[in-house]
Amino acid sequence: MESKHYATLRLKIVILTLSFSLVPLFVLGVTIYYQFRQAYTTKVTEALRTMAQNRRSALELFIDERIAQLVTVANTHSMKQLIDEKYLNKVFNAMQSRSRTFIDLGVIDGDGNHLAYVGPHHDKLISVNYGHEDWFHAVFSSGTYVSDVFLGFRKIPHFIIAVTGRDGNKTWILRATLNSEIIDNIVRAGQMGRTGDAFLINRHNVLQTASRFSGKLLGTPDTPDFSSAVGTAVARIDFKGEESLYATTQLNYPRWILVLKEDPREEMAPLFEARWIGGLVLLGGVLLVVLGTVFISQSMTNELIRMERQKANADDLVVQSAKMAALGKMAAGVAHEINNPLQIIGDQAGWMKDLLEEEDITKSPNFQEFANCIAKIQRHLERCRSITHRLLRFGRRMEPTQELVDLNAIVAETITFLENEARYREIDINASYEDNLPRITTDPAQIQQVVLNIIDNAIDAVGKSGQIDIKTEYNNSSAPREVVIEIADSGPGIPKDLLAKIFDPFFTTKAANEGTGLGLSISFTIIEKLGGTIQVTSEEGKGTTFTIRLPAG
Repeated sequence: MESKHYATLRLKIVILTLSFSLVPLFVLGVTIYYQFRQAYTTKVTEALRTMAQNRRSALELFIDERIAQLVTVANTHSMKQLIDEKYLNKVFNAMQSRSRTFIDLGVIDGDGNHLAYVGPHHDKLISVNYGHEDWFHAVFSSGTYVSDVFLGFRKIPHFIIAVTGRDGNKTWILRATLNSEIIDNIVRAGQMGRTGDAFLINRHNVLQTASRFSGKLLGTPDTPDFSSAVGTAVARIDFKGEESLYATTQLNYPRWILVLKEDPREEMAPLFEARWIGGLVLLGGVLLVVLGTVFISQSMTNELIRMERQKANADDLVVQSAKMAALGKMAAGVAHEINNPLQIIGDQAGWMKDLLEEEDITKSPNFQEFANCIAKIQRHLERCRSITHRLLRFGRRMEPTQELVDLNAIVAETITFLENEARYREIDINASYEDNLPRITTDPAQIQQVVLNIIDNAIDAVGKSGQIDIKTEYNNSSAPREVVIEIADSGPGIPKDLLAKIFDPFFTTKAANEGTGLGLSISFTIIEKLGGTIQVTSEEGKGTTFTIRLPAG
């Protein structure tokens, strides 16, 4: 059937190409150009997104390092030491020895009085009281504070970083002015091309750094308002009749927005050139259609066959690899369960051997004890057999099947594979099963693989000393009716910006040697093929819940 399908496809390609040579060639040329345009546009967009994220990381790293410097000074020196301006000057010089990132340094008491100051504005600032300034109260609330650009008492645009220190019951502030030129340089490194621009704005759409073309410092940029932007985004926007490509990304300190702007015509110039070249190639291709039709159609179908077979083999290997990885994790728990009954078997068998050597078994008063020992041996042998059979049944490579199964039993059996690891990590697994859950027709091995993978991920997420709640329920009010498996953990949760990616192949938040990023992707595919859905809800600090829904017939 498959070879007949490809033969028919090849015949259609030959007939249509020879009969309508110009039309198919034109469609092919337009399609190639469209695909290239899409790919090139995506490349430009992703390059802009990456640049924005890199500049954001550089800014955050710069500010984090400056905060760490000030916190270190505040925690290793007393206020009494630092209000000595000679001593404060030595500390300031030591901080500036590797990079001159601060303009000045000052010590302020809990009433807002400037007790000591080192910098170029000593006469103007040493007598100032900051008790009524917004930033003064903000630093006492949070312990650290990074300001927007403001004029302050010196009437010069500047950024400040302030941290608190404690001497006994007294709280004081160590305050420093950042070298704005360094921040400007970090931001300007995001400018791309002859007409590119890069700048910072705050949540009030006020420029925190000078823009190359869109406005002056502390002014409003001549661009769309991105002050409410969150996360990282790239968009092509027509503003005042000018179309531009914008990338925005949100910073942590102090909730600034980095904006990168590019002229799409400049970035797309190679695409326009490729369009003209493509047109010439399209015209020349008309002359080669007849000679190339048979060869190309044959090559295309052969390559399609090869790719389909390769994909099928790869999919099979990925699924089997995931099952084997899960099987390896179960091995430790299985070994632990088997060791205990084997020890009992050995003890009871030894005791029986000793009794047999000492007396005639048919007349022995210990006959009942012999019978009890044999019963124990049989019981624990059955236990071993049950464990190994479960392991072999799960790990055995088999074709997909459809059986009438008890979902409660599948979930209960799956939990036994990981309960030893959960107990070792002091994690409670609480299971609640719907009493009237109907049996459903599905593939039990694949359902078990999905449940095992999600519980295993939940254990890794909780880490230690937490809980996992598992429940099944029957939803007969939906159309169609469905059975539901819900698995909730008390782990740290998944950040909102990562939640949409967790089912993507090879996406993982684990360390490089702890996960491949295929487990949830495979689970999603399995449930989808079985006619169900899998959803995830999560909130940072409150855990994660996976909900599996399967048709109930």
